[in-house]
Amino acid sequence: MTTRGFDADQPDDFLSEAPSMAEGASRTVSTADARAAISLGAARVRFGSSLVGRSPETTRSYMQSLDHFFNFLDGLGISETSPTTFLPTGVAERFAAWLIRRYGRRPRGTQVTYLAGMRAFYRYLDRHDLLPAGVTIERTRSAVRDVIGRPGPYLAPRIDPRLPSIVLLAEALPMPVPDGAASQRARLELLRDRAILRVLYATGMRRAEVASLTRGCVADGHALEALVTGKGQKERTVFFDPDTMTAIRVYLEARADRFEPLFLRHDTGRGQPGPAGRHYAMSEKTVWNVVRKYGELAGVSASPHDFRHDKATTLLNQGAQLSEVQDILGHASPETTKTIYAHYDRSRLREAFDRFSVAPEDRTRPGSPA
Repeated sequence: MTTRGFDADQPDDFLSEAPSMAEGASRTVSTADARAAISLGAARVRFGSSLVGRSPETTRSYMQSLDHFFNFLDGLGISETSPTTFLPTGVAERFAAWLIRRYGRRPRGTQVTYLAGMRAFYRYLDRHDLLPAGVTIERTRSAVRDVIGRPGPYLAPRIDPRLPSIVLLAEALPMPVPDGAASQRARLELLRDRAILRVLYATGMRRAEVASLTRGCVADGHALEALVTGKGQKERTVFFDPDTMTAIRVYLEARADRFEPLFLRHDTGRGQPGPAGRHYAMSEKTVWNVVRKYGELAGVSASPHDFRHDKATTLLNQGAQLSEVQDILGHASPETTKTIYAHYDRSRLREAFDRFSVAPEDRTRPGSPA
């Protein structure tokens, strides 16, 4: 296992604790007679297999997090061949402190992501009685929380008001004349990209959800709503407008195939189609590249997630309730929607405040409200 720069990033006093931690771990093993330890490497493999019910994104995130945690352990002299009971008491909080030293206290996204993977691994070890004696999930969670601190205030998303121009620019571009294989591919890609941008703008879907759409989901462009599986493997209904359906139908008609994925790769390196054309399915990265490409042409810095924020803010500005936006976006918790978009409710709160507040002079007049 490589340390990927661990020593260079660590203060001398922190690294000097490594031998004592390893020795402490050895003493822990000797007192844990009842526990049948396996190697950390084996536990890591089993943990990865246990994530079969999680989304590919969550699995990938957790395993990448463990890369950093195991490299950290390696810097302390604890290798993948060490038993799980070699995990010293307090190593989780030390890992949290290392993340802060390496990435800074703000922003917190990187630290939180890496710690989530480590905590999930600890939960797995706890379920299978593989933690050292005296190490518990509760203590570990509390110790990490003490190191990482409370989250700072959430910064409301800042969306470029020119975002709709990305959609309009793509639709204004001249269509390549199909006079050969290369121009036909370019034509299909432009029609596909127009449909993708329309879907993002109309629905606020996540890029993974867009990439996983099938033509059956949208009835070949004739359904104004579809059932999709989103984050956390949760199903929800998404709604389309007529312009988006038109863009999808035009793209599918130009394709002239019956492949299952709604959005396909059209490059020369896509290989063989596979069953129902699934090997041609477009990736999440392609969705991101489409937005970046036309954003640059329009002079607008944007990502697929910006369309999601734009949809939410548009709905709220037009009078939608937070609970309605929660359902449309597929947020699992109303607190998520409230945290991100609560500031858009202020105008309504101000209106209610002005309408229903009563001045002290008015309340003292005969017949005034109590």
